[in-house]
Amino acid sequence: MSCNVGGIDRVLRIIVGIVLIGLAATAKIGWWGYIGVVPLATGLIGWCPAYLPFGIKTCKTK
Repeated sequence: MSCNVGGIDRVLRIIVGIVLIGLAATAKIGWWGYIGVVPLATGLIGWCPAYLPFGIKTCKTK
């Protein structure tokens, strides 16, 4: 499992995840806001399984 999410992509995923979870927790949006766990987790670990079939990498290669 190599890194395929990097830089700005990671930061945006973390921010979107936190915002969605926060909005769901405060009942501003429905329970579906807890889907924010997915971008938050992929941003934190730096790996996105949805990128694999398409061969996408947003991180710098070594």
